[in-house]
Amino acid sequence: WDHLDSFADNLLLWLDGQPRMPSIVHSHYADAGYVGVRLSNLLGVPLVHTGHSLGRDKRKRLLARGLSRDDIERTYCIARRIDAEEEVLANAALVITSTRNEIEAQYGLYNFYDPGRMTVIPPGTDLRQFHPGAAGEKFGFRDEIADFLRRPEKPLILSLSRPDERKNILTLVETYGGSPALQERANLLIVAGNRDDIRDMDHGAQSVLTNILLWIDYYNLYGKVALPKRHRADQVPEIYRMVAAGGGVFVNPALTEPFGLTLLEAAASGLPVVATENGGPVDILGNCDCGELVDPLDREQIAAALLKLLDDRRIWEAKARNGIEGVGQHYSWRAHAASYIEHVQGLPQTYTPLPARQPEVPALRYRDRMLVSDLDQNLVGDEAALRRFVACMREQRKSVSFAIATGRRIDAALAIMKKHGIPRPDVLISSLGTRIHYGPSLTEDDLWADHIDHDWSPRRIRQALAAVPGLLLQEREHQTPSKLSYYYDQSLAPPPQAITTLLRKAEINANVLFSFGQFVDVLPSRASKGQALRYVAHRLEIPLDQVLVAGGSGADEDMMRGNTLGVVVANRHHEELSSLADVERIYFARGAFAEGILEAIDYYDFFGDCRVPGE
Repeated sequence: WDHLDSFADNLLLWLDGQPRMPSIVHSHYADAGYVGVRLSNLLGVPLVHTGHSLGRDKRKRLLARGLSRDDIERTYCIARRIDAEEEVLANAALVITSTRNEIEAQYGLYNFYDPGRMTVIPPGTDLRQFHPGAAGEKFGFRDEIADFLRRPEKPLILSLSRPDERKNILTLVETYGGSPALQERANLLIVAGNRDDIRDMDHGAQSVLTNILLWIDYYNLYGKVALPKRHRADQVPEIYRMVAAGGGVFVNPALTEPFGLTLLEAAASGLPVVATENGGPVDILGNCDCGELVDPLDREQIAAALLKLLDDRRIWEAKARNGIEGVGQHYSWRAHAASYIEHVQGLPQTYTPLPARQPEVPALRYRDRMLVSDLDQNLVGDEAALRRFVACMREQRKSVSFAIATGRRIDAALAIMKKHGIPRPDVLISSLGTRIHYGPSLTEDDLWADHIDHDWSPRRIRQALAAVPGLLLQEREHQTPSKLSYYYDQSLAPPPQAITTLLRKAEINANVLFSFGQFVDVLPSRASKGQALRYVAHRLEIPLDQVLVAGGSGADEDMMRGNTLGVVVANRHHEELSSLADVERIYFARGAFAEGILEAIDYYDFFGDCRVPGE
C-alpha cells in the first residue's frame, strides 16, 4: 500500500510513451482501484472496477473466526483497503460483479452504495477444459479411489472444495451417514485438497478433516466414502466427467458461496448439481436450471435433493442438458466478453478526456525540473532566508520552474507574495488545487477548471453538512466556485473521516481536506494540490522525480506521496505529515521556513543529479 502512489506515477509515465492514452481504466481488487481512481481522474476517462474480494466482508468473516481487530489490521491493512474501496465506489462509472448477491450483500455494506452503477457480468468457464465426456472414455482417477469403495460401480456424490469449515463438508457427511437411502443409492467422494499428514496442516483444515474421519467412523461408512489424499489440478475436469458418466451428482453445501465456480465446471461437464441457496448459486441455477438449491443446514432437504436427481433419470438428464447449454450461453468467456463490451462501449462518450497540449507559456517548455512550495509557514516566516531562496531561484530560472501551491485564493496569495517580495511564480496553484495560472500574466488554465467540474455539486454538499455540529461555513471571501471552506471545532465536530462518510452515504463524491486542526475544505473529487501538481507536471513534461515539493499540512499530503521529492521544514514537523516520515521520499529539514527548502535543495542535489541520496 505504501508504494501505490509511486506505482500510479510510474504507470502514467509509461502511458505517456504509448501511441495513445486509454479510453477506459479498469481496475481489479482494492489496491488497483486506488491506482485506478487517480489515473482516471487525471486523464478524465471512466473507471470500471471489479472488486473480487471486498474488505468489509472479509473483516466480518475474520472477526467471526476469532481474530482481533488489531491482528486483522496488522495482517491485511484492512482500514486502508476499505477506504480505497469506498473511494472507488464514489468514482467508478461502472462496478462489475459476479452475482446479484455480491451487489446486495457485499457492496451493500459500503457507505457509497449505488446499485445503479453496478452490473452482473459473471466470469467465464474454460469450455475447452470442462465439457461432457466422450462415449467410452476411460478415467484414470477411478483407480485412485477404487480401494476406498466396496461397490465402486454405484453413482458418486461428489464434493470438491478446500477443507474449510465454511464449505460445510461435515453437514454433507452427516446427511449421507443419516440417510440409508443415499448410502444404498450412491457412494460419497470427498475431494478436499491435498494432504500428507493431517497433524501438520493448519488448525482449520486439521479440524475439518479430523471430524470427517470421525463421522465416517461414527456412521460406519467404510467402503462407502472415498477421501483421497491427493489430486492434481489437471485431474479436476476428469473427475467431473467421471462422476457424470456414472450418473452421479455434484454437491456444494457451503454455508455461503460468493460465486460458485465449481458449479459451473460441473454443469459444463454434464453433471447436475445440488447447491447452497446462499449467494452466487442462486444466479447460476437461475440461469442454467442445472440442479437444486438447498438450505445448507437442512440435512433432510439436502438428502431429498440428492435422491431426486439420483432416482429419476429423466430429471437427471434434463438438468445435465440444461447445465451444458446454460453454461455455454451465460458463462463462456465469449459470452462474458460480449456482455462486457456491451456495458462499457458507451462510457467514454460521457467523459471528456484532457488534451495533451502544453500551456502557451514558451519559457516553461525548456525547463526539466520544478520546485513547488506552499506560502504560509514555508516561504513566509524568515525574511533573510526568503531573500536567499529568491536569489537562488533567479539564478536557476533557465532550468527550473518555480511553482506555488497554496490553499489561499489567488487574490490573497498575490497580496502576500507582494508584501514579502516573492516574485510571481511560473505556476500558481491556488485554492487547494482548484485553480491553476501560468506565467507573469497569470494565464488561467481553463481546461483544468472544466476538468474538475466533473461530478461537483456544492449545493448538495452545503445541504448535507448544514446540521453537522462544530462545522461552520467560512465567510464568503474564503469560498470559491470549486471549494467550500469550513471552520472546524474539534470539541464539537465529528472526526474528519466521519464527514467523508456522511457525504458518501448521501452519494456525494468529493475530496474532504483537514488542515491545521481547525479547517475543513471540500473540493471536487478531481481537485487537490497533488492532482493539480501532477496535471501541471504532465503538461510541462517534467518527470515527477524531478519535482521538489515543500509542504506540511494535510492538504499537501498527496503532493508529497509517490515519485516527487519532498521536504518538510523544521517549523512544520509537528503537523499532519509527520506520519509519512518512514514511508515516503520526504526529507525532514533541520532548518525552518525557506532555510529548510534551501537545505533540501542541497540534500537532493536538486540543481545537479536531482536524486534521493542512497537510491
